[in-house]
Amino acid sequence: MLGARESIHGQWSSRYAFILAATGAAVGLGNIWKFPYIMGENGGGAFVLVYLLCIVLIGIPVMMSEVLIGRRGRQSPGLSVKTLAQEANASTRWQIAGWSGLVASYLILSFYAVVAGWALAYVFKTARGDFSDVSADAIGAQFGAHLADPWLLMTWSAVILFVTVFVVAKGVHKGLEKAVNFLMPSLFVLLAIMAIYSGMNGAFGEAAEFMFKPDFSKLTINGVLLALGHAFFTLSLASGAMIIYGAYLPANVSIAKTSMLIALVDTCVAIVAGLAIYPLVFQYGLTPSEGPGLIFVTLPIAFGSMPFGTLFGTLFFVMLVFAAFTSAIAMIESTVAWLVERKGLSRLMATVTTGGSLWLVGLLTVFSFSGAGWATFTITIFGKTLSSYFEVVDYLTSAIMLPLGGLAVAIFVGWTMKRKVTVEELNTSALAYGIWRFAIRWFTPIAVAVVFLHLIGVLDGVVRFVNP
Repeated sequence: MLGARESIHGQWSSRYAFILAATGAAVGLGNIWKFPYIMGENGGGAFVLVYLLCIVLIGIPVMMSEVLIGRRGRQSPGLSVKTLAQEANASTRWQIAGWSGLVASYLILSFYAVVAGWALAYVFKTARGDFSDVSADAIGAQFGAHLADPWLLMTWSAVILFVTVFVVAKGVHKGLEKAVNFLMPSLFVLLAIMAIYSGMNGAFGEAAEFMFKPDFSKLTINGVLLALGHAFFTLSLASGAMIIYGAYLPANVSIAKTSMLIALVDTCVAIVAGLAIYPLVFQYGLTPSEGPGLIFVTLPIAFGSMPFGTLFGTLFFVMLVFAAFTSAIAMIESTVAWLVERKGLSRLMATVTTGGSLWLVGLLTVFSFSGAGWATFTITIFGKTLSSYFEVVDYLTSAIMLPLGGLAVAIFVGWTMKRKVTVEELNTSALAYGIWRFAIRWFTPIAVAVVFLHLIGVLDGVVRFVNP
């Protein structure tokens, strides 16, 4: 039955196009700052070893499973899982494994577009020299003023969503594929330029030691769980992106080989991003542990002081915008595909409807940052205190919906789908299939469950007991 179903949306023209698109979905704003930082703070090379092991044992098996679901079902995530459940004579309630990813990606994109708007605004701020010869306090004040202006945030997020809608409305070939064929090679070139420039003008040795020197004394149980969780989330798993992109994958393309290559490229991008950022951070005596503030406050200080800082600072934020766009088009596609399949909307109408509703929902994030009283509050979920709508939706998606969605995918593919079907779709060697099947049936569900319990705080007592 391999290749018997066809997606009404079309398919990728080649394996190369799929790899670029899937890598674009995985590479986002988080890759640029989060991975290098948590790597340096949790044992450097020791953390990398654990992370790579988690990529192999969790990330790649789950990615293969999601692409398998997409290619076999050839529909949006929820409908693909429903179709395969019926094929396996199982309950159609399994479709929640697909629907959870679609809903999570929708919610994530509603606030992701706002944050991506910051990066787009900073392209122009940097290009016109707003950070040149300006004090650190003044740069921090600029960022604070930007967040406090709801009209500004609304405008930039609207631009991000408009371009996303423009691309996705054109379809798989003329929209998604053309976009990633331009954006991803451009992102790789910009990243390489930034890494070379940073290495020549920054404290490369100090940065490399921060990132790669093995220090097993820093690799706590919490660090291991962090590596496991980041390996899962960095590949854009359980968000519906890999299922919908898999739905457009030609039947003759190897799921196993492409999944491994995507994981490799995504990891390399994260590492090179660290080599582009941290030499500058250490050269200028800045703090490497500031999260988003590192990008929008700390680095502009460096760009404002270094040779050709205006040029390379602008290129850096252009690179961030490219990374944001490739993720945005992946996150919106599942909802668009569902509206076309089930509501009978044209692709243009489905995309405009989705983009418009995302902008409206994103206003909740806008007013969270700008300090509106009704968008800021205090609530405790699983022992974690959250103080705004943005923090709540971020926590619900990343700590609850994505892990549970990934767990459901692993159990569905490993225990519910028929072995014959998975063998047929993966079409790989007996050894490779055996390793994948063991991982997806046993190791992955247990590991993802552990990550979920850790993220919601259930394992905090155990972690403190084992590693006081």
